[in-house]
Amino acid sequence: MSLHVVAELRAHPGQEDRLRTALEAMIEPSLAEPNCLSYQPFGNPNEPAHMVVVEEWASASDLEEHFNTPHFRHIAGVLEGILAEPMIIHRLVAE
Repeated sequence: MSLHVVAELRAHPGQEDRLRTALEAMIEPSLAEPNCLSYQPFGNPNEPAHMVVVEEWASASDLEEHFNTPHFRHIAGVLEGILAEPMIIHRLVAE
């Protein structure tokens, strides 16, 4: 059973473009991972500082492997200077 992930991120004022750019840079390397089924960032049109990434992974262990990739470790460091609050990650499975 696949794992769906909804990650919510909120940028510091003035960091909205940096957040968008960082998340867009994650699309290609994430989709290149063998068990990443989808990865798409979305912006909130009513609140530019708020972005959501919707992902699907073949399994929870594949998501954990994603967290250890060089591209994820890189963005985690970048996000430290961009985010106004910690990222919220929702892990969801179909019932």
